[in-house]
Order: sequence, then structure tokens, then C-alpha cells
Amino acid sequence: MLKRLAHRLANPYLLLTLTALSWSGNMVVGRAIRGDIPPLTLAFWRWAIAFVLVLPLALPHFRAQWPLLVKGWKPLVILGLLGVGGYNTFAYLALQHTSATNATLLNSFIPVATIAISWAFLGKHLRRPEAIGVIISLCGALTIVSRGDLAVLAHLNLNLGDVWMLVAVLDWAIYTVLLSRRPAGVHPMLMLAATIAVGLFALTPAYAWELAQGRHINVHFGSLAALAYVGILPSFVGYIFYNKGVAEVGPNKASLFIHLMPVFGTLLSFLFLGEIPLWYHYLGIGLIFSGIWLTMKR
Repeated sequence: MLKRLAHRLANPYLLLTLTALSWSGNMVVGRAIRGDIPPLTLAFWRWAIAFVLVLPLALPHFRAQWPLLVKGWKPLVILGLLGVGGYNTFAYLALQHTSATNATLLNSFIPVATIAISWAFLGKHLRRPEAIGVIISLCGALTIVSRGDLAVLAHLNLNLGDVWMLVAVLDWAIYTVLLSRRPAGVHPMLMLAATIAVGLFALTPAYAWELAQGRHINVHFGSLAALAYVGILPSFVGYIFYNKGVAEVGPNKASLFIHLMPVFGTLLSFLFLGEIPLWYHYLGIGLIFSGIWLTMKR
């Protein structure tokens, strides 16, 4: 049974789907506890928890592979700053100021930004069926966040939170593309530990500044549970799955799974908030899965 489970978890598309699920929960949690945990504090402790989890798995590989880390330190530092220090910090800052609709909509443009960067700097192109699939899945994401009414999109007003979310989108698209430049031969656990260490180094002064402003965690069961969730699933498990998925299928296809986040957001809202899905949710989900199928069917 364990072998069968391990075989299934080796499927990159399943890993990317589970990643989207955990990250959807991260968005929900980040918005829900914005009054109890300041954004920079949440980003710092999220990665501190993940670092504690990954360190025992990374240390056995350190002695043999540290020369590879030294040799590839430049892309390692960039990946740590973007993937750990950047994206989630910007997203948490965005969720302090913008609506869930705006944040989800802007986050859905990550695949488009990733494909554009891959085309501009790496010369990578999608085949026609893949490009059509991307467009269809993007239409599905827009259907969900606009509640089936294009007028909603026309009346979305950008605010400070939306600007932060656009920065997060660009950050993650660059991170996804640059994953192909990560140091070769480094064990995934050691790679993750190294990037988290870089990100924590960058987040420490920001966290100290927020503390100096008098912003602290409102400690109770809910806030501690939220920290445990974002530290274990989206940070530790999610990044392992996403990095492996990108390595297997490439940045363009992997980033397409970001479109699943509105789908899972709808389901999580139904399960935990009692919000009943409406017709546009089902239409959007159908379009997203159709687009992903068209892109992946090769």
C-alpha cells in the first residue's frame, strides 16, 4: 500500500494539484488571521517552522554536496529571495488591503506571466493546443472570480493591496522560470533548506522592523494553528511538491496549475464557511479542468 502511495505521489501532475490545494488554504488563512498576525511576522514564522522541519532531512546531504551549493550560490540566493523571501510576503501584504476577489484574480495571471517570461528570456514556446488550453483555463479562473459577470472585472479598482499582489505575481513567475537554473546535483531537501535560509536571512530585518512598530502576534489557539498550517503544508510540503513538479514538466505547464486555486478556494469556502457554490463556480471549474487537460494531454 505504501509503495502504491509513493508511486502515485511520483506523478508530477498530482504533486502540482496538491500544491495548489495547500496554497489555496494559505490564501484563506492569510486573509482570515490578518488581524491577529502581522504580514511580515506571518512570513517569518511560516518559514522558520518550515526550516525546522526540513533541516533534519537536509543535513545528511550537506557534507557531500556543500561544494555544489558554493558553486551555484548565485541562482541559489536569487531563488531564496524570490521564492521564500518574496512571494508570500508580498501576498500577505496584499491581503491586508485588498479583497479576496482581487487577490485571486491577480494571482490567476501567474501562468500568463510565467509563459511570457519563458518566451522572452528562454525562447520557450507553447504548441497551439497548449496555448489554447492556457487561455481556456484562464477564462475559467476569471469566470469564478468575476462571479460570472464581466462587469465585475470592469469595475475592479486597483489599490495598494492589488499593487502588492502584482509584485507577488511577477516574483513567482520569475522564480518558476529560474528553477531550471538551480544548482545541479543538489538533493531537493538540501536545496529547499538552503533557499529557506536565504529567505529567512532577508526576512529577519523586516520582521524586526515590524516588531519595533509594536505589531505582535495575538496569541490564541486559532493563530497558533494558522502558523502551524502555513509552516507545514504550504511552505514545507507545498514547495517540495512544486519544485519537483516544475523539474518534471517545466515551468509553463507547472504554472498552469495555479488556475486550480480559485477552484479549491471555492471548495474550501463551501466546506469551512458554508458558502454554497453557484452556477459560475461549476462553469469556471469545468473550463479550468478542460484547459489543463488540453495542455497536458500530450
